[in-house]
Amino acid sequence: MAVVELGPEHCDALVRFFAGLPEGDLTFIKEDVTDPETVRSWTQGAAAGGRWVAVEGTGGEGGDSTEVTGYVAVRPLPGWSDHVGEVRLVVAPSHRGSGLGRELARRALTEAVGAGLSKLVVEVVAEQGSALALFTELGFTGEALLTDHIRDRTGQLRDLMVLAHHVDRTWSGMDTVGVADELSSTPPLR
Repeated sequence: MAVVELGPEHCDALVRFFAGLPEGDLTFIKEDVTDPETVRSWTQGAAAGGRWVAVEGTGGEGGDSTEVTGYVAVRPLPGWSDHVGEVRLVVAPSHRGSGLGRELARRALTEAVGAGLSKLVVEVVAEQGSALALFTELGFTGEALLTDHIRDRTGQLRDLMVLAHHVDRTWSGMDTVGVADELSSTPPLR
């Protein structure tokens, strides 16, 4: 398995990945990932860069033999928050608990810091204890609890946690998780 920058050759596999996610997972993804054109647009123009996929397989012609098992993105916020990047992460149910989520989150963190972002945020549904633990281990801390902030596909209201990683404040802790070593070998976001 490898974590690589999302390119046009991964689009079909990424569309299949999103189509295979449980209905409950789709509730918490902001974009309409069930629309193949949305996914394809991520490799073009201003949307390109800042997205990575975990892939298995040979990635032959058109990527048909490639399987995407995880996706992570760092989307810089616009305007006066352009120093902040939002992390979006999803792992195939069959690969959860394998360390893949941590690997993808570390990639996002190292790429964002290398690109000069000084703060990262991630939104996590409050009941997702493993996701909260994953980001906390990487130096993210709770910044807000938004009560009844999202509605799942069954109509049930859920609390949303906003976690933040302040690069300057947590730099010393980054050595602990091995992020500093990765910065020198990681190309910047586009």
